[in-house]
Amino acid sequence: MGETRSEQIESTNPRVIRTKARVITVARELLPQVGPAALTYTLLADRAGVTRQTLYRHWPSREKLLAELVLTGPVVGYPEGGTDAHLTMVEFLSSLRAGMQNEVTAAALSSLMAQADRHADSADALRSIVSDRHAALQALLRPTGLSITAEQFAMLAGPVLFRRFIARQPVSDEFIEVLAELSLSAL
Repeated sequence: MGETRSEQIESTNPRVIRTKARVITVARELLPQVGPAALTYTLLADRAGVTRQTLYRHWPSREKLLAELVLTGPVVGYPEGGTDAHLTMVEFLSSLRAGMQNEVTAAALSSLMAQADRHADSADALRSIVSDRHAALQALLRPTGLSITAEQFAMLAGPVLFRRFIARQPVSDEFIEVLAELSLSAL
């Protein structure tokens, strides 16, 4: 579903863009300090100098805000894509790893994962993150002629998430290389 006309106008309004950027910046500063549970709209509105109504207009739920924090994470050397599928997958997985090493991204993802079984908004936020990252990899792989299904994407990204958040082990370059090789051989 596309944006409404008012959403399109709002997304190009410089004042709206500045306000959203300020809120995201303040949320990034607060999240490591207070943790996901204490990052309330009351606190965030107060610190960002906006009303709670403004927050709800842009992020109808806290989970949508957390998802945006993940998707607009730090610049971590995102790949440009190309005709080498292996290199594209390695670079994509490396940027995924780098993003998850960021304290804010890790806290936001952990919070969403912890709540997803009980809260539909958290589950929806996770689905939107997965859908966004899957689409991004699809776009990167387009010049190679390869396409990756949602299931194949889960098998590619899943081990990185497992090592980072469950096993609490580093995601090494070697691990990423092997994962990319295995994924390509399955394609």
